[in-house]
Amino acid sequence: MSNDSGDSRHLETLDRDLHRLSYLESATSYVARPMVGPGVALIFIVLAGLMAAIFFGQDSNGMIVVVAAGFGAYMAINIGANDVANNMGPAVGANALTMGGAIAIAAVFESAGALIAGGDVVSTIAKGIIEPESMVTAEIFIWAMLAALLSSALWVNLATWVGAPVSTTHSVVGGVMGAGIAAAGFTAVNWPTMSAIAASWVISPVLGGGIAALFLWFIKANIIYTPDKIAAARKWVPVLVGIMAGTFAAYLALKGLKHLMRVSLGLALSIGVGVAIVTWLGMIPVIRKQSEGLENRNKSLKVLFGIPLVVSAALLSFAHGANDVANAVGPLAAIVQASQSGDFTQAVSIPTWVMIIGAFGISFGLFLFGPKLIRMVGSQITKLNPMRAYCVALSAAITVIVASWLGLPVSSTHIAVGGVFGVGFFREWDAERRLRLARGNMPDENRIAPEERRRRKLVRRSHFMTIVAAWVITVPAAAIMSAVLFFGIQAVVG
Repeated sequence: MSNDSGDSRHLETLDRDLHRLSYLESATSYVARPMVGPGVALIFIVLAGLMAAIFFGQDSNGMIVVVAAGFGAYMAINIGANDVANNMGPAVGANALTMGGAIAIAAVFESAGALIAGGDVVSTIAKGIIEPESMVTAEIFIWAMLAALLSSALWVNLATWVGAPVSTTHSVVGGVMGAGIAAAGFTAVNWPTMSAIAASWVISPVLGGGIAALFLWFIKANIIYTPDKIAAARKWVPVLVGIMAGTFAAYLALKGLKHLMRVSLGLALSIGVGVAIVTWLGMIPVIRKQSEGLENRNKSLKVLFGIPLVVSAALLSFAHGANDVANAVGPLAAIVQASQSGDFTQAVSIPTWVMIIGAFGISFGLFLFGPKLIRMVGSQITKLNPMRAYCVALSAAITVIVASWLGLPVSSTHIAVGGVFGVGFFREWDAERRLRLARGNMPDENRIAPEERRRRKLVRRSHFMTIVAAWVITVPAAAIMSAVLFFGIQAVVG
């Protein structure tokens, strides 16, 4: 009997100890979880440096290339953490994709875009913003590119931590400009190019928001507010999907395939029109079958926009990988070329190993740090459903094509986030308009007070102000950081 009671006490003590251990393990894992992402990112940066060491370890400038490869990997991780949210956020916010599905699709298509159609010439990263001839020696040019790469990566990292989707293109532009001014004075900067980029701060989001709002108005007027929503959807959804397919075909021809073959705007638009007609005709029976048995209500319409939205997110990712990978590896490629040949005035060719660092870095950054910005863009600015998210994706593609036609350097980040704001502000305006119409027949005692109406705003003003402020200061902040880093590098190395 005594043995039994002793055993039971022993087991109780063991249980308590095991519980304490399990609590300790849970606490340890909770504390350690935030360190997993930075740890994996650091390993990738070290591997990028080792890859550079394998190729350039014996060169006289080998150490500089190794350091630059680490900075390039760091920048690529930050592009994945911040920029890719613009493509995937609307689809996730509309519940057309899960977070895991969005990350998987984006990782595949971003890498494919970078490796298949990524730029082989990125002379504008250095030559379009500053005049390389103004740099006295290749050594000074390399220091300037190092400073530009690190400053832009640090700024994007800070913006991601704050929760502001900023333009990585503008971050690199600011970094190159600041380093150029520090190295060779204000005359080194191509000010007409910088003026056009500054104009795009306003043009990109306004154009993106206006086009997204226009399409949402069309969907509401022709489908949502009609007596027979399903019949209207059968008529107009194939047209809208055709427009989307044609727009993305033209967009990819302009942005994603320009490095594989020469594509004029006219040819891109012709490709787009052809794809739009074929898709429209092909979608008519598909939408008719999908809409069978659906109830005549708004919730039913979401089903019809789900697949087009997922496809648009994948295509946006491909084009983004093809276009924006140069932000990560452009200055790195310039450093490699200047280190090898001493030539820093010609167009910059990107070696395959450099492109691999950019492609995989974007995927790692998205996987490790992307969900925060994806949630912000997708659900914390304004509430999105598949119809609204479709309008955002379509406006992004159309705005890029219009900007290419006008010759304006625009930011995909500003366009996509501008589209989200455009949809949100249009919803506010439309709700207010419908309220005014209803209020005409409403007794005074039932009318909503102005304070209550302000509380019902459909766009979060705090996010709006944070994002706009981050956009405005991106170029000057990256430029100032880059100038300081250039002088620091010059003091240490020189």
